[in-house]
Amino acid sequence: MSKIWMDELLTGMAAGNEVRFFAAYTKGLVEEARKIHNTSPIATAALGRTLTAGAMMGAMCKNDSDVLTLQLTGDGPMKGVTVTANAAAEVKGLVQVPDVILPPNAAGHLNVGGAIGNGTLSVIKDIGLKDPYVGQTELVSGEVAEDLTYYFAASEQIPTSVGLGVLMNKGNFVEHAGGFIIQLLPFAKEGTIRWLEEVLAGVHSVTEYFADGYSIEDLVHVLLGNDAVIERRMVPKYKCDCSRERVERALISLGRKELDEMIQDGKPVTLHCDFCNRDYTFSVDELKNLV
Repeated sequence: MSKIWMDELLTGMAAGNEVRFFAAYTKGLVEEARKIHNTSPIATAALGRTLTAGAMMGAMCKNDSDVLTLQLTGDGPMKGVTVTANAAAEVKGLVQVPDVILPPNAAGHLNVGGAIGNGTLSVIKDIGLKDPYVGQTELVSGEVAEDLTYYFAASEQIPTSVGLGVLMNKGNFVEHAGGFIIQLLPFAKEGTIRWLEEVLAGVHSVTEYFADGYSIEDLVHVLLGNDAVIERRMVPKYKCDCSRERVERALISLGRKELDEMIQDGKPVTLHCDFCNRDYTFSVDELKNLV
């Protein structure tokens, strides 16, 4: 088995094209997010799981211009997680309270469900129509994978299994991260359904496979057999699409009156991007040029 830990997202078919899968190894992506947001281990796990899911669901998009947003909003101390993804598996995200610390859950794991609490999962798809598609379901556990499994069944009527994991090391850096989304296609035979149910019943933690030396490609074949066909390979990335030019356009969109008031204050204006923690500062002269 290979042990080359590079971020990779695989998509393909299995069981005679009756099952489709998405599988991703995302250690680098999640560690990048941890550094940007300086998240606690629980917040890193919550954000990392959602980023991994976002990358795989972004890969489901049909058009390059499609944008997908995942929002988990709860009454727990973390309050919520937001992730945006595109068809190139480029993702960005944030947690509302990044420094949450809680005791482990009953299984001795990071208590992501307790940090998020009870609430809702929203999936927003902007596919170029007048209004975006919005699907919303109640959170089942707040652990992300179970919530997405329920969303696919309840909102999109697609039998789906989602597995997600983030493993932290003793230094609170990301040791491993990744996940899978496995879906039955409408014409799947009863035998295929039973086979897949048996396979998934025996699956343990995704990150345990990585810790045991399995690559993401190994994991696909362990789950779905050696006849699983990988059709596409992508590199998921943490990428914020903010820029000074976009911020300038946002300032201009405020209108002349708002800009004039900023200029009259006589102080530079700083705008902050929550997704990448970057600041954009505009001097009074630069504000005058925008006017």
